Amino acid sequence: MIKSAKRAAPDPVPPLVVGDVRYEVIHFGRREGLDQNGGYIVAKTDKTGEVLWTLKVYDVVYDPNGKEGDSQDVFITTMRKMWFRPKLWIADELGRRFVVDLNSKTVSP
Repeated sequence: MIKSAKRAAPDPVPPLVVGDVRYEVIHFGRREGLDQNGGYIVAKTDKTGEVLWTLKVYDVVYDPNGKEGDSQDVFITTMRKMWFRPKLWIADELGRRFVVDLNSKTVSP
């Protein structure tokens, strides 16, 4: 019997507070009913933790004939607030970078 090595859990990404909203990375989206692990952020009220919105920053493409699913997950590694703009700068494990506009809730590369 061949054992497969499970990947290590991703490093936590600290939440960011902008105004009265806290932005958090969701590493294990499938546990929360989302379609993939990695690539999601959530906006919550800082005081109560009420979810305001959830956004998929990027798609994780799973190859059903490839490695185990957890080996194919791609997690967010960095999330920063951009200076003087209502935007977040996000990077993933593959080195890709994304900008999330907090007003329009849109993502650009």
